[in-house]
Amino acid sequence: MTAAARLAALDALPAEELCNHAEQALAALVDVMNQETTLLRAGHLRQAGQLTPDKTRLAQDYVGFARSIQRQAARLTVEAPQSMERLRAGHESLATQMAENLRVLATAKTVTEDVLTDVARMVGQQNRARAYGTAGTVTADPNASAKGIAINRAL
Repeated sequence: MTAAARLAALDALPAEELCNHAEQALAALVDVMNQETTLLRAGHLRQAGQLTPDKTRLAQDYVGFARSIQRQAARLTVEAPQSMERLRAGHESLATQMAENLRVLATAKTVTEDVLTDVARMVGQQNRARAYGTAGTVTADPNASAKGIAINRAL
């Protein structure tokens, strides 16, 4: 089935059915984002990362339904006004959850970078050669910083 055929099939769904599909996708997306936020707050970064494929798939599903609803807004408002109102409220819930999720992700990224930077600094200090310079003080070799530690900023 081509992309155009899939879009046409979505747009042709009965109003209540289209809205129900969108509500289900929205609820599932909010749920997985809530799970991810909870795991990140608890410091379980790997477990939170395992939710990424589901979150991506659910977001794509929801965007597909949302675009169809935008194209069919006039028809849906007449045929399913209560469902459209529920979707608006659900979308506001998604926006709130996304803001919280992004805030927690940013915090986790900052904490991770700080920890790794501190570890790199400590490892670099341990590897420095301790020798006295001409002034009788311990000299620090600026090239003796940690080697082999990298910070992945893609969190």
